[in-house]
Amino acid sequence: MSTDSASSPSRKEKREARAAKAAAELEARRKKQARKSILTVVAVVAVIAVIIGGLVWFSLNRSEDSKVAAVDAGSSEHGLVIGPDDAPHKVVIYEDFLCPYCGEFEEATREDLAELAADGKVQVDYRPFVLLDQIGPYSELATSAFAVVQAEAGDEVAKEFHDLLFENQPSESGPFPEASDLVDLAVEAGAEESAVKDGIEDLAGKEWADAATKAAKADGVQGTPTVLLDGEQFQEGNTVQEYADALIEKIS
Repeated sequence: MSTDSASSPSRKEKREARAAKAAAELEARRKKQARKSILTVVAVVAVIAVIIGGLVWFSLNRSEDSKVAAVDAGSSEHGLVIGPDDAPHKVVIYEDFLCPYCGEFEEATREDLAELAADGKVQVDYRPFVLLDQIGPYSELATSAFAVVQAEAGDEVAKEFHDLLFENQPSESGPFPEASDLVDLAVEAGAEESAVKDGIEDLAGKEWADAATKAAKADGVQGTPTVLLDGEQFQEGNTVQEYADALIEKIS
């Protein structure tokens, strides 16, 4: 006689098995939710830290001890100038192509500064240099590439390349673009690939980048963006947007 019924689980055993499975699934969901909650808290704390860090940075960079004295707009060998020499206002902007605050400031001011320069109301002297070299080689690579493009393709193309570098700015944590990526941006800006490819890939603009960095430090620049308006360090605003809005208001 068959004994299969004797070896099959009883109803009680089946209920207990289902209950155990349900309890295990519930515990797994609880742990998953707990991990999700922890990650959410960590993310919120990180965002708050970035915001606070940005505000602290702006406060420090605009303290009374932070004074910058630079040569007039249009007078440096390490800049890119837009706007006429006889403009009523002169603006100098020290920047690093990797600096996220520079990226925000550039986005907030680019169109207004270009329009005001075209209208003859301001002359803007962009002075990129290498500040964040401790993070990696990108700042040097980008600044060197900018120097190559300016030398080989002229200021108009260099300004387009400058803007594209900020539009495609990588995170400070990477991954960072390679030289070939910057060659592509230079071509997009209007440069001939044959004229800039070797120079960008071989860091032919490194000497210019080193000299620009040395000049910025000699001028007393300690952070980016550092802005001078009519020869005086501009310090209004506690956020990037406030800083940008205040500058545009002053020169409009």
